[in-house]
Amino acid sequence: MATTTHHRSAGAEAAAGGLTVFAAVMLFIAGVLDLFRGIMAIAEDDVFVSTPNYVFKFDLTSWGWIQLALGAIAMGVSIGLFATATWARVLGVGIAGLLIIANFLSIPYYPVWSITLIALYGFVIWALCVVRKEPDTLTD
Repeated sequence: MATTTHHRSAGAEAAAGGLTVFAAVMLFIAGVLDLFRGIMAIAEDDVFVSTPNYVFKFDLTSWGWIQLALGAIAMGVSIGLFATATWARVLGVGIAGLLIIANFLSIPYYPVWSITLIALYGFVIWALCVVRKEPDTLTD
């Protein structure tokens, strides 16, 4: 039984590291935006669009606390991504997915911001899922 060692090229390593950093930065920025959005909803409801007949209607203060909490978690997970922790990659995909859902449900209250954040979180999920870890050694 022979042992073969496979190494990624320097370009593949750089691309994998670059996408992880991209995801970390985008998750942090989008988390900060959601954090601010939460603060806005809690403090001042006048900046949001009024939607009287929306199926998923919630009190804006409730939406504010949801956005604030999820944004803070996203910022924390992004710090783990900067440290290239595996748990942060998995949690990053999960929190980005939850934030896509939260932003979709709040589209009527702030449509442009919601759609922008949905796109940002979509890029985060893509960046975290597209790079696969390869084992350093394979046994034949």
